[in-house]
Amino acid sequence: MVRRRSQPWIHQWSRPIIGAIAILGFCLTTYLTLTRLLGQSVACGTEAAASCSDVLSSPYATVFGLPLSLFGAIAYLGMSGFALAPLAISIEDNKKLRTKLEEWTWLFLLVGAVTMSIFSGYLMYILFAKIGGLCLYCIASATFSAAFLILVLTGRVWEDWGEVFLIAFVVAIITVISTLGIFNSIERGIQGNIPIYNEAGKEVISTAPPRSPQPPDGWEVTTTSGESEIALAEHLANIGAKKFGAYWCPHCYEQKQLFGPEAFEKIDYIECAADGKNAQPQVCAAAGLEGFPTWDVDGQRYSGTQTLEQLAEASGYEGPQDFKYALSR
Repeated sequence: MVRRRSQPWIHQWSRPIIGAIAILGFCLTTYLTLTRLLGQSVACGTEAAASCSDVLSSPYATVFGLPLSLFGAIAYLGMSGFALAPLAISIEDNKKLRTKLEEWTWLFLLVGAVTMSIFSGYLMYILFAKIGGLCLYCIASATFSAAFLILVLTGRVWEDWGEVFLIAFVVAIITVISTLGIFNSIERGIQGNIPIYNEAGKEVISTAPPRSPQPPDGWEVTTTSGESEIALAEHLANIGAKKFGAYWCPHCYEQKQLFGPEAFEKIDYIECAADGKNAQPQVCAAAGLEGFPTWDVDGQRYSGTQTLEQLAEASGYEGPQDFKYALSR
């Protein structure tokens, strides 16, 4: 009697594992997409993770006018379908159809895994080299993509590795070219932003700086303060208003740009990043912040970048309000 060779466990469970990771990734990216579309902040529990909101709202997180996470959700949905579809067909009922479907879907899984791994790898470069923040959601998604590639390559017996490498090489070239094209376009938009004026005559400032922040001060403020900005800043300081932020936070930079350097120096600003200038991370931890920036005005919390008009209304400011700048969204 010839003893049948047992199948490695990875070959038995690779599809269910890929499917489970893909479903988890779909849930994660769907959550990020919904929070972005609804204008909400993502849940970030620690000081390090608090920059998730800033990373996910940066210009790099939008492609073709849509949240990048939406495309991630579509990719994860496709990977889950390719991984789990053959398992819905019983071998006893239709072995031929299942075998054929497995062959085709493995190729689709290979293409998807290579594409997602390369794209996620470039996003990690953007995250650390360009934005300079820390996004646990982004890192988790990149980990999922790497896991896909490992599971696809080891999850079955590939009869022709030459064909596998050829397919992976072609897909990699196409993905690299497409990825560089997409993000080069985004960077040109950031770096080539020409100041314009809105209907109220205010100069519109960019929503994010083009390079990573340098401790302890972060990005250089390029605007100038007017009399109204200085008067509002003095009013906020007089009533005990506080602003919590971090030097690496793009929205905190926006807030500084709206005030200008002369006015912002008068704000009671609390630096939450441990390596920032005059850092007070213990004060920020005790405050139980959900993200940056956060304003504390008359006992009320205001999260995210606030226009100077919003701060004037919240603080009861009655001075001149011919503020110079508006946000570009």
